[in-house]
Amino acid sequence: MTYLGPTPAAKTVPSHGHPDQGHQDHANQDQWEDARREHNEWHQDLAAAHTTGRHPSVSLVIPTLNEARNLPWVLRRIPDFVDQVLIVDGRSVDDTVEVARAVRPSVEIVLEPEKGKGAAIRAGFAASTGDLIVMIDGDGSMDPGEIGWYTALLSSGFDFVKGSRYLTGGTSDDLTWLRGQGNRALTGLANAACHRHFSDLCYGYVGLRRQCLPLLELSSSGFEIETELAVRASLAGLRIAEVPTHEWNRLSGNSNLRTFRDGWRVLHTLVREWSAWDSPTAGAMAESMQRIHYQELPVDISRSPSDPAELLHPTPLLRPAMGA
Repeated sequence: MTYLGPTPAAKTVPSHGHPDQGHQDHANQDQWEDARREHNEWHQDLAAAHTTGRHPSVSLVIPTLNEARNLPWVLRRIPDFVDQVLIVDGRSVDDTVEVARAVRPSVEIVLEPEKGKGAAIRAGFAASTGDLIVMIDGDGSMDPGEIGWYTALLSSGFDFVKGSRYLTGGTSDDLTWLRGQGNRALTGLANAACHRHFSDLCYGYVGLRRQCLPLLELSSSGFEIETELAVRASLAGLRIAEVPTHEWNRLSGNSNLRTFRDGWRVLHTLVREWSAWDSPTAGAMAESMQRIHYQELPVDISRSPSDPAELLHPTPLLRPAMGA
C-alpha cells in the first residue's frame, strides 16, 4: 500500500483584536472538549478490552532519509505484535523505499516531500490506524525490540510514554558531551516551565495513544517535534511515563541532526509553548518507570548495515551440473 497525502496543516490562530477571535476561541474549546470526551471514552474501552482479552492494535512510524543500508536491521527487529509499519519518506535519493518493500512487503509507504523530521512524523501519525502509535528512527540507533515496553504501559492506562537514556537501565553510545550538556539544560528549562520531571527531553523514542493526537495539535517541522510532543502532552494533562532505553550508534552514514541549529529550534519551541499555550487542564507529571516485564526478541539479528544491491538483486543459487 502506498499512501500519498499532505501533511496536516498547522493550527491557525487569529491575531489579537480580530473580530473573529471570540468565535475562534469557542471553536477551539469545542474541539478540545470533543477530544477530551474521546480521551475518556478510550479509557472505558481500554477497561473493557482487558476484560475481553482484546489487545489494542499497534502502528509503528519510521521517518527515513537515505537509510537504505540501515533500515533492513530495523525492519527485521520489529516484534510480531506490531500491526502496521509506516515508512515516511519522499526525499531519499538512495533505495530506501525499495529496500523497505523488499525486506517487509507489507510495509506502507507515506510520501512526504516537506523537509524535516517533524513533517514526516505528522504525516505518519495522520496515516496511522492503530490504537497505539510508536515512533522510532530508521538509522538503527533505536531498537524496535523495545517497543513492547511502550505498548505495555499504553495498554495499562498511560497516554504518552517516552524513552529516557538517563533512567536506571538506560544509556547511550551516541550522545556526545556537548549534546548531553545541551539536552540536560533544555530538559531543565522544560521542567521549570511546565512544572514536570522529565529526565530526557530530546529523545524521539515515543509511544502514544492515537486518540490523544487531537489534544496535541502538532505543528513542528524539524527535530523539535520531540520537544513539542513532550511539552504538549504535559500541558494537556496526559498520563505520562518514561522508560529506560539504550541508544546505539547509527549503523552507517551521518546523522541529520545539527547540534546548534536544532538546539536553537528546541529552545524556540520551549519559549513558544510556555508563552502561548493556555491549557484548560492541569498537566501530569512524568512518572519514572523501571523496566517492566517484557520479553525481548529471542532471535539474534546481526546489527550491521546491509548492502541494498544484495537485497534488491539477489544472486541466484547455482544448481549442480547433471552427473556431478
